[in-house]
Amino acid sequence: MKRKLVEFIYKIINSQFYKDLYDQNNRKAFLGEFKFLGESHSFPDNMIIKNPKYISIGNGFAAMYNLRIEAWDKYGEQKFFPEIYIGNNVVFNTDVHIGCINKIFIGDNVLLASRIYISDHSHGEVNSEALKVAPVHRKLYSKGPVIIENNVWIGENVSILPGVKIGSNAIIGANAVVTKDVPANSVVGGNPARIIKVLV
Repeated sequence: MKRKLVEFIYKIINSQFYKDLYDQNNRKAFLGEFKFLGESHSFPDNMIIKNPKYISIGNGFAAMYNLRIEAWDKYGEQKFFPEIYIGNNVVFNTDVHIGCINKIFIGDNVLLASRIYISDHSHGEVNSEALKVAPVHRKLYSKGPVIIENNVWIGENVSILPGVKIGSNAIIGANAVVTKDVPANSVVGGNPARIIKVLV
């Protein structure tokens, strides 16, 4: 009798209903860890979010699979005070990777295509001294925050590097590597990205 009771309880605990309930509770607890999280958001099942306590996300956020957002407050003996802000009605397609030790700001109504990399830092400064240390052991270094203003469209396979400001309504063409500021209302493309067209 005791064995049958144990088997019955085991089946209940391992049923799909309880697994779903456990996943829902864990997800709710996780979403509660953000610095701020607006209404009507959609996160994928497979994602990596490091230190959500430094991340604010507005209303109407949607992201597809393989989302990776990392706010690094510590790397080796280094300490940082990262800040990631994502505005309202922002959409990430697949494979978006954001890394922050300083500040990354993404305004309202920004659309990111797939395989996007945005970082405000690098492994070491670009100089001969850094070459004496393996990349993984170099101190993280930020040239400055990344600011992406409202209504920006970022195309497929784009990289946005530290210390860059992208003005409102800009369009970043596919495969671009953005190393310098992008004026508002402009289209840029290439590696490094250059102005192709001014829209206004």
